[in-house]
Amino acid sequence: MAFSKGKQAGLVCGVLLSLVGCAGPPPQSSSSNPASQSPSATTAQPPSAAPEAIATAESATESDLWSRLQQADTHYYVLMRHAIAPGTGDPPNFRLGDCSTQRNLSEAGKAQARRTGQAFRDKRVPVRQVLSSEWCRCLETAELLNLGTVERFSPLNSFFSDAAKGPQQTEQLRKFMLDQREAQGITVMVTHFVNISAIAGSGVGSGEMVVMQINDQNQLEVVGRLEEL
Repeated sequence: MAFSKGKQAGLVCGVLLSLVGCAGPPPQSSSSNPASQSPSATTAQPPSAAPEAIATAESATESDLWSRLQQADTHYYVLMRHAIAPGTGDPPNFRLGDCSTQRNLSEAGKAQARRTGQAFRDKRVPVRQVLSSEWCRCLETAELLNLGTVERFSPLNSFFSDAAKGPQQTEQLRKFMLDQREAQGITVMVTHFVNISAIAGSGVGSGEMVVMQINDQNQLEVVGRLEEL
């Protein structure tokens, strides 16, 4: 669907981020998974720096976006913020491998993730890969989508509590996306507000999705967004 004026303003801020910086409080601590390159904080503000500006295509309508994803004539990246998980950030005793120390999906969030996955299946979107942050609320969202084997991907880990990790993780994610551009199909990435804001230039609500591609100038490009289901 078309961006609202508020969302367009957020996108413009993100595009300018790498050039002049945009004001806002610092963006959740992340823990890399050295065994793989494969890994949500919530209402954070955009990080203080992005690796480079992104391009913005003419905003597609939601129905057009679904049609493009169905055809998958190029490689589309669907960056999804984890489903509803009440609260902000994580408790002080947060530990990556212990879901009891983290903010987790509510029952509404679990139902939201299932609805989202069902929409992809009903529309026969050819998902080739599902990547997730290592945070429990992202992994659970990705599993409940039921769109394929979920791979942990550490560049998708939240840097809400450690903004200094943002630029490096965002660059790792950008490089991964550029490297995969020749493969047709859909990669679904379940991650966090701060990560999506850094790579796409605009934040999202819980369960909302930003669709990106690599354009003819070899730039990351925002195609549009799909509202939360």
